[in-house]
Amino acid sequence: MENRKLRVAITHGDTNGIGYEIIFKTFSEPAMLELCTPIIYGSPKVAAYHRNALGIQGNFTIINSAAEAHNNKVNLLTTFDQEIKVDLGNPSKEAGMASLAALEKAMADYKEGLFDVLVTAPINKNNIQGDDFHFCGHTEYIEERAGNGDKALMILLNDMLRVALVTTHLPIRDVAAAITKESIIEKATIFHNSLKRDFRISNPRIAVLALNPHAGDDGLLGREEQEVIIPAIKELSDNGIRAFGPYAADGFFGHESYTAFDGVLAMYHDQGLAPFKCLDLGNGVNFTAGLPIVRTSPDHGTAYDIAGKNMADESSFRNAIYLALDVFRNRIEYDEPFNNPLKKLYHEKRDDSEKARFSINKFKEQDNSGDDKNAKEE
Repeated sequence: MENRKLRVAITHGDTNGIGYEIIFKTFSEPAMLELCTPIIYGSPKVAAYHRNALGIQGNFTIINSAAEAHNNKVNLLTTFDQEIKVDLGNPSKEAGMASLAALEKAMADYKEGLFDVLVTAPINKNNIQGDDFHFCGHTEYIEERAGNGDKALMILLNDMLRVALVTTHLPIRDVAAAITKESIIEKATIFHNSLKRDFRISNPRIAVLALNPHAGDDGLLGREEQEVIIPAIKELSDNGIRAFGPYAADGFFGHESYTAFDGVLAMYHDQGLAPFKCLDLGNGVNFTAGLPIVRTSPDHGTAYDIAGKNMADESSFRNAIYLALDVFRNRIEYDEPFNNPLKKLYHEKRDDSEKARFSINKFKEQDNSGDDKNAKEE
């Protein structure tokens, strides 16, 4: 990869939440601008309002196109011109419109190759809904806009563990029906590939959690383990993926069994994320695996309760930027050996002559005779 700073697109999220606060606090550290070139997709007026309300430093340079982004500066690209009311701490349709405008512009610029990675500030999943957004969250939206047919996988990670989800933003009453052998195999395979390519783990071990209490107790508390999850694990193992389980979630996290694995595949949202956030809320990162685009976000929401009070901790957002940069470089390093593979000389030349066949047969005979000789000597 050429020696240059990576361009990080940052969508400002819900304009009544803590998005601008964590962005400004992250880039108040001068070293961040040595690592990357940030491009905030948002509104100069809204950004200035947040900066003044918080009483914090937040210098930025307004640009008209991501192509104009300056190194060593916090660049802000205007994504909408409408006047909107900023009502810190309260959800509104205006805030939802503003967050969607930033996302739409970022997706258009991604397709033009104008930035390298995407980091999204938190949105409100309800007030962003409309004709152009009918998704349960960022993950599903980005999968449709930038997936090119690939399927996304939500991974939450910190220094201790990586948790991926078979089902994401789904009501509990619908979870069991969505847990199929095919869905487990699909998500576990994406997880396996991401652990290898995005995190450079050569032979990852994946723990698969059960759906029911006590892993179903041999069918007494549910048969999903016996009929769906165990067959899926077996097929994954047959395909060369080191998957183990199913493990009852309470004991698995209570006994810190996750330390023996490179990743944990949970069946549904709260099964994986509740223990994850209990272990390390505020430092984790949400990573969307499986897609061509590298996208991360902090592991928290809009935090309306503290918006405008200068109380937000930017650690998770900063870690999201670090991870996005690392994954981008890991992918280049992982893919590099596959870009120019050695040619298969005999097949490439398509030499079907008697001379070629004679040479190959002669080589095989010599090789076999050598094996016989070594066997006799032994």
